[in-house]
Amino acid sequence: MSDAATPRSRASVGPWGWVGRIFLTVMLLFTLLPMVWMLLTSFKSGFAALQFPPQWWPKEPTLASYKKLLDPTSSVGADFLRFFWNSLFVSTMSTILSVIVAVPAAYAFSRFDFPGRKFLFFSVLLRNMFPAVVFLVPLFILMRLLGLMNTHGSLILTYLTFGLPLAIWLLKGFYDNIPYQLEQAARIDGASRFQAFVMIVMPLSVPGIIATAIYSFIGAWNEYIFAYTFINRNDRLTLPIGIQRFFSESSSDFPGLMAASFMMSVPVVVLFLMLQRYFVRALTEGAVKH
Repeated sequence: MSDAATPRSRASVGPWGWVGRIFLTVMLLFTLLPMVWMLLTSFKSGFAALQFPPQWWPKEPTLASYKKLLDPTSSVGADFLRFFWNSLFVSTMSTILSVIVAVPAAYAFSRFDFPGRKFLFFSVLLRNMFPAVVFLVPLFILMRLLGLMNTHGSLILTYLTFGLPLAIWLLKGFYDNIPYQLEQAARIDGASRFQAFVMIVMPLSVPGIIATAIYSFIGAWNEYIFAYTFINRNDRLTLPIGIQRFFSESSSDFPGLMAASFMMSVPVVVLFLMLQRYFVRALTEGAVKH
């Protein structure tokens, strides 16, 4: 058998390679341990969840917490399902609007040369230099003047504003790597700029659009500060605020809290696992100039 036909042997891992593997393993365990503990606690009874020393593995696992959350006839289940729907509606609308606005904005920054283009592009990212709490009071006053307090519109508008900078930055880097000659060829064949954008650029930019949608959805799904400030009505609360109802002055339902937290994390995890290849592709293609 020739040397070309033999499989290539793996390069030996040096000391620094093993250090990196050990570090990644420790970080993976550090990340997964809270998730595992949350899942195991959700199967415990209220008494078992409060035992000390802690009962790591539930001796008598139960699905009582999940049944209570998914039962629309109970007060807890009705509230949880309403909070879940509110979060899904707000996150989905924020994602759709973010993509609708970010796609033409990023394309304009990538393809057109206009006065103040670089200044405007970097000023878009300027907002990310400040923590969200800095904008809390001004936005509260603005939402009250606009009559958007206790409405999902206040959250959608806020999430759209705070999610757009990175969304535009991600898509702009992706559009930079799509050869402009493809659009020129379509223009020569008689297509308008808009037709070339829809038929040529949009299909090639699907991974970048999906990555932007994932980022926008996760940011809106997990947001707490603005939802806690703008929404006070029980029927308008989102999940990050709604799961606080498992705490009270007299008692705390830790299994119910962990079950609600686990169910809240499922849509995000499933969405990311299904679309992670598009997310990675968008980041890598946006970072390397062809």
